[in-house]
Amino acid sequence: MSRTEGFEELRPLLFSISYRILGSVSEAEDAVQETWLRYEASPTRPTSPKAFLSAVVTRISIDVLRSARVRRETYVGQWLPEPLLTDPYEDPARSAELADSVSMAALLLLERLSPLERAVFVLREVFGFGFPEVASAVGRSEAACRQLATRARRHMDAGRPRFEADRREREELAARFFDALREGDVDGLRELLAADVSMVGDGGGKTPQLARAVVGADKVARLLASVFPLLERIDVTWEPHEVNAQPGAVFRDRDGKVLYTLALDVLDGQIQAVRSVLNPDKLGHVGPVGDVWAADRELRRVRRPMH
Repeated sequence: MSRTEGFEELRPLLFSISYRILGSVSEAEDAVQETWLRYEASPTRPTSPKAFLSAVVTRISIDVLRSARVRRETYVGQWLPEPLLTDPYEDPARSAELADSVSMAALLLLERLSPLERAVFVLREVFGFGFPEVASAVGRSEAACRQLATRARRHMDAGRPRFEADRREREELAARFFDALREGDVDGLRELLAADVSMVGDGGGKTPQLARAVVGADKVARLLASVFPLLERIDVTWEPHEVNAQPGAVFRDRDGKVLYTLALDVLDGQIQAVRSVLNPDKLGHVGPVGDVWAADRELRRVRRPMH
């Protein structure tokens, strides 16, 4: 197998590692490309290309994350990860860990970790790398990596219980949610939402967006029911689609261009959070991006006053 073929075979794994460290599709793709350039320029061929390339993409991702964290501190509004519609890496033996770790909720929890803790957690807990490989990848001793892994696991477990969701139950709940959404059924929506459900949008200051999170089943149900049935009147369509391994949808304008994605965080048979990514800078990988400002103006024009 040639060096190029070997790299392409490992590309899905490298992207999936980098995306979980960075929470950004575009930055992960850049990190993988930089990894290839370094691999191509290397005069020697490593004994284990997988271990070598995983280490390189991890180090690049840690460096990128350190500078990205500074930018995220001044981000306008709520920062959310770039939506991932399909994870290119599949491993049946680790499917539960892979799906759980790529959810919006998990990625937001990972934001609380230091770059090193995050990288160690991703390599060890998600992808099952041995501590010798983890230590080599992050440039720390095995003992230090064990401590980093313990700390990271404690933070993650405290923030969100690890669980294996029933996929069919999740899909059925999502179908009921979108039916109620289409019909503007406040009661139907309310019974699907957790009492402390939150609804947040990430526009990055570049789109109309919620000034702050909307919290509570009644408030969220009423807001959803007042807006979404009107979208059909301005020719906005949505297609159900997994977003970050959770039920969601992609919303498009009349020309088929992407306006935003919506992801549902489902736990214990209820929707815990509704998260929308509207920032056009985060949607280019989903497809051609539409003008959400124009859609918002049309929506305001057709929206009737609420009584």
